[in-house]
Order: sequence, then structure tokens, then C-alpha cells
Amino acid sequence: MVLEQINGPDDVKNLDWQELTQLAEEIREFLIEKISHTGGHLASNLGVVELTIAMYRAFQFPEDKVIWDVGHQSYTHKILSGRKDAFDELRQYGGLSGFPKRKESLYDAFDTGHSSTSISAGLGIAQARDILGQDYKVISVIGDGALTGGMAYEALNNAARIQKNFIIVLNDNNMSISENVGGMSRYLNGLRTDVGYNELKKRVTDALDRIPGMGQPIIDKIKRTKNGIKQLFIPGMLFENMGITYLGPVDGHDIRLLYRTFQEAKRLDHAVLVHVITKKGKGYRPAEKNPSRFHGVDPFDIETGKPLKEKQHPTYTDVFSRAMCRLGQTHPNLAAVTAAMPDGTGLKRFGQMFPERFFDVGIAEEHAVTSAAGMAAAGLKPVVAVYSSFLQRGFDQILHDVCIQNLPVVFAVDRAGLVGSDGETHQGIFDLSYLTAIPNMSVMAPKNRWELEDMLAFAVDYDGPVAIRYPRGEAYRGLKEFRSPIEYGKGEILYEEGEIALLAAGSMVSTAEHIREKLKAKGHSCTLANLRFVKPLDTGLLDRLAESHPVIVTMEENVLQGGFGLLASAYLQEHHPKVQVVQVALPDAYVEHGNVTVLREGLGIDSDSVLRQLEERGLC
Repeated sequence: MVLEQINGPDDVKNLDWQELTQLAEEIREFLIEKISHTGGHLASNLGVVELTIAMYRAFQFPEDKVIWDVGHQSYTHKILSGRKDAFDELRQYGGLSGFPKRKESLYDAFDTGHSSTSISAGLGIAQARDILGQDYKVISVIGDGALTGGMAYEALNNAARIQKNFIIVLNDNNMSISENVGGMSRYLNGLRTDVGYNELKKRVTDALDRIPGMGQPIIDKIKRTKNGIKQLFIPGMLFENMGITYLGPVDGHDIRLLYRTFQEAKRLDHAVLVHVITKKGKGYRPAEKNPSRFHGVDPFDIETGKPLKEKQHPTYTDVFSRAMCRLGQTHPNLAAVTAAMPDGTGLKRFGQMFPERFFDVGIAEEHAVTSAAGMAAAGLKPVVAVYSSFLQRGFDQILHDVCIQNLPVVFAVDRAGLVGSDGETHQGIFDLSYLTAIPNMSVMAPKNRWELEDMLAFAVDYDGPVAIRYPRGEAYRGLKEFRSPIEYGKGEILYEEGEIALLAAGSMVSTAEHIREKLKAKGHSCTLANLRFVKPLDTGLLDRLAESHPVIVTMEENVLQGGFGLLASAYLQEHHPKVQVVQVALPDAYVEHGNVTVLREGLGIDSDSVLRQLEERGLC
């Protein structure tokens, strides 16, 4: 096998073109096999195998630097840089990350996890290179889906000013996570299909090249001329008009052609964009047919492509999806907004039922928030469904465009808390901190699937900004008997006894329920309260608990700093100084990738860890 010969970045340089083609096939087989056991990002990685091989053939890593936008397509890069033996532990606790990590390898030039960042980061590296008088190549790889993010255009605007080589690789597969939308997608589609332009360019170049002594200088002059052949045959060529040389489109699965194009790109003394056409999921039929489903997968059966573990019960995303569809039927002004994730957020069905009220804005969270603010200002009731870690990108828009005007926008914050294998760039552990810091924002967290339905219905009728944060995975089905109406700013007491009071928010209510059972088995009485509203904080509930409980334990799946535990503790210290408060929260740190159960144990927020903490303090 050719793959067995690959132990470092220079090994691909020793292979002939036929061996490189064989290597691509073997890498695909390797990835399918490994990811079928560990889970991970499959379709995106299958699409960039030849592209990555060609880059390793053309460049000298790690001296040259490659920055992968988002980074979930970096598996072949990790294989070629000598990490293939670590793939059995891909995305496992303590194992290989699914994204580039500088602390993992010298070949990872920049940490990535969110989209539209690679051009900015690459440009910064190139500028540092030039100031420090160094000489290496910088390559930023960005997908066509990530070009819907405004940050990419800010970077392109500045990239045109650089006076030395800087290479941007546009990996164009017509997909972000779901199918691309918007004007940039249509523009790139036009470039892909303009066969006449590419054939003409080749014929003109070939003809000039046959002129002895004169052909090549003429070709070079044409290439240096901004208003050259491209401008004549593709009016408004975006990248060329910005001052960035455009090469392509290039077949992203032709290693030799890619290599030649990179060699040409390396010779330029300014920014150059190489437009590469790839097929997401290439080489594995189930992923080719349904690249969205194979964007990020759990362990699966290779032959059928079906998950090894079938979903038994609805997830919180499923519950949200169904509730949105029901509310859409009764609320004609209800609209839904997603940033390129109709499947991931559960809005796909709403979009099918109410297409005129559904907006997929592409990977553009800031635009999603502000456009929703505009909808609310004009009389609609928009629900923005977004993952917690991605909502961070719209913080200023939430503060400036939604909350200053006190506009009735609902934020459905999916994947809140620990999400597991995607790691520190995706853990949704900061949303309580940044959302509760914003005036006019209200924040809720449901204890189970039924409370999510009730909170969403409440939020849609509420006249102001409100966020509902809920975790990834199966919706909790316990505590069904407790379904009192939602009252603004009020929590609820589920079990009222004495001695120790557990005050939990959202996903931590089920953990608190288990703690209560274990405390009672030890002979302790215990009250369990569901906070419901993280903001405004229910101080009346705190007063009631403080009257009959010497110990109050606050529990949240958010970092300690900025969470409700600190606010509750400050209130109790001022008004009930004799009450001892124990704050259970995540440390003020970034959390690595790993199984959520393992992470909860390691971070001390599972039931046994909390009990141990209470015992060590002599409280039970």
C-alpha cells in the first residue's frame, strides 16, 4: 500500500503521479474506515484529498503555512503530516483533535473551528512574515460556503494590498453544511460553468506560446494586466477587480493539474486566488448522495451508511423543530432564520411548511441577527435558531441591533453546554455569561422536552428579546409530572423538604434530580428547584429557599464567570449571609474534545462529583 509509505510531509514528493492517484484512493478508504468507528466530519474531508496531496507536493511544510477555514476538512492534512497512527483516537478525550491545533502539531499553523476566518489569519501571518524578513508561502483554504461570511470579504479587501505572495485556495463544492444560498453561490456557479472562457484562455495561451521568442513575454504581460482576458469574457470578475489574481476554475480531483496551478500561484508577488472545484463526499456513495447528512457523523455502517446506534428518542432539536411547525400554523407572523444550518437546528421542516417565512442566510450569523431585528421592527416574530458557540459571532448585533431597541426576537440557542467531540471551539459554555450581560435580554433554560415546548410558546408571545438555551442530544423525559405554566422571571420548586437546596438551570436539573436521590439514600432531606429563568434571576425563589435551607447549591452547565451562580451567591451573601452557597459550574477555561460523560466527570459537574464536593465540605 502506498499509504504505508507516508510517515511525514516529504513522502508525497517521492511518489510518481500514478502512485499519488493510488494514495488518494487509499486515504479515502482509510478515512471511511476510521470515521465509521470514531465519528467525525466525513464528506468535507473526502472532497479535499487530492487538493491536500497536491499542496503537500507543491509546498514545503511546516516551513510553508496552511490555514484551513473551519478546519473540519483537515484530516488528510493530518495524515500526510505524520499523524495517521493517531486516528483510532480521533475526537476522543486526550486523542487527536478533529480540527487544527497548534499545540498538537507544528504543521497546524493556526487553530480554527468557526468559518470565514482563514483569509484574515493567513493575511496576518503573511504580513508578519514580511515584516520579520522571512521567506515562506502562506496558503489560506476557504470553502465557497464560508464566503457567505462577511469577515471573508473584509479580508479579501485587505489582501489585495499585500506586495508579496499570498495564496487563497477557494474550495468550491457548492456546499457549506447544507446547500449554499445567495448571490455568491450563483456567482461561483457561473464561473464553474463558463467552459467557453476556460477553453478560450487555453487556446490563446497555446497559440501565443508557439511564437518563437515572443510568445511567453506576451503571455506574461497578459497575466499581469488587470483588465486582461478575464475582464473581456467574464464581466465584473469579482476577485480580479479587487486586485487579486484569479486562477481557475481547476479540477480539484486532478492532482497533476492542481500541482501545476500551485506552482504558477507561487511565482506571483501579490495575492492570488486558486478556484478549485471539488465534490463533497467524493468516493463514498452515501456521502456523495447526501453530503449534508455526512457532514458530521456518528459511528456508522460502511456498507449502508446508516448510524450504528439508531436514535431512540427525540432530541431537543427535534422537539424544537416540531414545536416551531405547530406555532407556525397558529402564528402567521412567525418567521425562522438560520445561518446555513436548516438541518442542524431543526428548521428544515418549518422551511418546507412555510417557505415564505423561512430564511437561510448562509454562514452569516451577524446578518442573521440584524436581519431578524429588522423583521421584528416591521412586525414579524423572528426566531433565530443557532448553535451556542456560533451565536458568539453575533454578540454586538444582539446588543446593538436587538436589545437596545428591545425588539421581540427569539434566540433558540442549540448545543448549549458541553457538546463533546468537536472540542473547545464548539463547546457552548459561554452563552449564559454573554447573554445575561446584555440589558433587556431574558434567558430561559428548560428542564425537559415539555418545558422546551412551553418556553418556546411563551417566548413567541413575549414582547422583547428572549433566548432559550438547550443542550445537544436526547431530550430529557423525566419530571414529566411537573408542568406548571411559565411565569415571567419565576422558577419552580419541584420537591420541597429541607437541609440542602439544589437550584439548577436547564440540563443540570436532571443531574440535580440524581443528586437528590443519592442524598436521600444517605438520609439527608433535599429540596430541588428549577430556575427556569437565568435572567431575570428569581430573587423571590432565593429568599424562599434561604428561609429553610442552610446550604444552597447552584448548578449550571456554563463557565463560572458570568453565570447565575455568582449572581445568586452575591444576592444571598447580601440578604441571607448565614446561608452557605456551593457553586457548581464549569471552570473558566476552554474545554477540550471528548465524550460528554467523560468531560462532565473530569470537570466535576456530574452527580458523583457534586456529592463528593459536598462531602469534602462536611455538608452531607
